[in-house]
Amino acid sequence: MTKAPARALPRPAMLEKFQGWVGLDKESANGNLKYQEYEPKKWQEDDVDIKITHCGVCGSDLHTLRSGWGPTMYPCVVGHEIVGTAVRVGSKAQNEIKVGDRVGVGAQSDSCLKPDCEPCSQGLVNHCPRKTDTYNGKYADGSKSYGGYAEYARVPSRFVFKIPDAIPSEEAAPMLCGGITVFSPLQQNGAGPGKKVGIIGIGGLGHFGLLFAKALGADEVVAISRSSTKKADALKMGADKFIATEEDKDWVKKNAMSLDLIVCTVSQPSMPLADYLKLLRLKGRFVQVGAPEEPLPQIPAFSLIMTGVSIGGSMIGTPEEIKYMLDLAAKKNVHAWIQTRPMKEANKTIVDMDAGKARYRFVLVNQGQSSL
Repeated sequence: MTKAPARALPRPAMLEKFQGWVGLDKESANGNLKYQEYEPKKWQEDDVDIKITHCGVCGSDLHTLRSGWGPTMYPCVVGHEIVGTAVRVGSKAQNEIKVGDRVGVGAQSDSCLKPDCEPCSQGLVNHCPRKTDTYNGKYADGSKSYGGYAEYARVPSRFVFKIPDAIPSEEAAPMLCGGITVFSPLQQNGAGPGKKVGIIGIGGLGHFGLLFAKALGADEVVAISRSSTKKADALKMGADKFIATEEDKDWVKKNAMSLDLIVCTVSQPSMPLADYLKLLRLKGRFVQVGAPEEPLPQIPAFSLIMTGVSIGGSMIGTPEEIKYMLDLAAKKNVHAWIQTRPMKEANKTIVDMDAGKARYRFVLVNQGQSSL
């Protein structure tokens, strides 16, 4: 594994190069990121430069580094749960961002906003087919996007958010992708009083599902996992009930038609999808947010027909939803379960993440590898 240099070069007043942990090929996912310079997007007057203090480690980082979801545009700097300080703000910046503000960026950094774009015209910019991801994407001018395993990030201001004072930076960071990925489908599908909600998978995404389902006021929150290893944690996170599918052979029968909404966070193509659907009440809704590299399991048509249940998907959230989520987290005292690691340990951290060691989200912390 490559180690960071003891000291990096001081940052010039006008950055033409950034420094960070760069993936050069598929092997980078095995702890082979290289610490080096790269060229950020071309500066525009609606941009913000952020001195990164924290960056969450997301499963998407691993999928991208190993080209699991398709060919990656190497070199690539991953990390799309970014929190830091605004150090340069363009004259046309939005969201009332000022130099010195504590701000964050999630998985999306731009959208086309074309009048003929149906998602953008409806305010659903996270579904824009020409959107720019915070890393491994391209902007309209051809510049590449680079993420937060780095010292600085340059991002269009429309997707830069002020972080509420009540949320510590290390907890805010993973909310910006992991949190919103489950918050959006919960909120859009009415999770709250009168609803019983199931969360499949108690990992980085799933733990946020439990926290936010409880914060939204769901009548009952049910954690669903293969084993009871994480049961104690799930109950502390807000689960009222726990189902261990590989430990109780009658789990389907005991819990049939009991849930209004299920949010599935797992990325395992072998999951018992048809059985999960049996847990839904009449006209219930199953929302998939985990993104396996292989196709989902086949299901019998009658799994949908008999009770009129539906299956859908959800991808991150809109800027408005992110702001709402952050405000709710501050108001309801929602705290992410995180483990911090120095940014210089990025290689070790992605290996540990792939091994399932996170409890429940790793967050990389910059410790002054360079100075302004």
